[in-house]
Amino acid sequence: MHTARFLTTAAQLHHLPPIDVPEIAFVGRSNAGKSTCINTLTQQKQLAFASKKPGRTQHINLFALGRQNVTDAVLADLPGYGYAAVSRSDKQRWQQVMVNYLVSRESLTGIVLLCDPRLGLTELDEALLEAVRPRVEAGLKFLVLLTKADKLTRAEQAKVLSITRLQAGGGEVKMFSALKKQGVDEVAQLLWQWSHPQGTAPAGDSAAQEPGPAEPAPGPEDSEAP
Repeated sequence: MHTARFLTTAAQLHHLPPIDVPEIAFVGRSNAGKSTCINTLTQQKQLAFASKKPGRTQHINLFALGRQNVTDAVLADLPGYGYAAVSRSDKQRWQQVMVNYLVSRESLTGIVLLCDPRLGLTELDEALLEAVRPRVEAGLKFLVLLTKADKLTRAEQAKVLSITRLQAGGGEVKMFSALKKQGVDEVAQLLWQWSHPQGTAPAGDSAAQEPGPAEPAPGPEDSEAP
């Protein structure tokens, strides 16, 4: 994950380049901590832009993964959805762009849906789940990542995990905290497996086998904690 580097950005689906390697998309509400999660997983402070005004970014950003300038996987950072400061027409347009991406992008291998566990899956999250359900049933990987886990007690984490697993429609559910580094290694390993389904980490490649703890110490996730 630490090899991540900016690849391209696109305002429309037809501007995205064709990709012939596994592509993993990060989606979620504008205040779910998506940019902070990507930066923590990749051990970079500003790879994904964490805006102080959530919902302003309206592009799909692609990041290449792979050593020695060889791309063997791609991360896609999709615009956050549901933030009230964006006009209704812009919200509707971008929600449609994201749905079209999620149901039609051929290189898409997996989806990471980020969710604030204190809010649970919202109506928009559930609509997204329903839209991608046919692809998940056909084998698309799916993970609900409950961010900001440090704001919950152990008992609260266990309860929200149980509830979300019932709602996830067959997808995996994990807790994550950029502040406490909870779930960082586990999620990095899972994404490695998604993007290398036929292989394992090279022998002796400790960075690939056991991603080290992320170095950046982010502030409030995406500057949007309620």
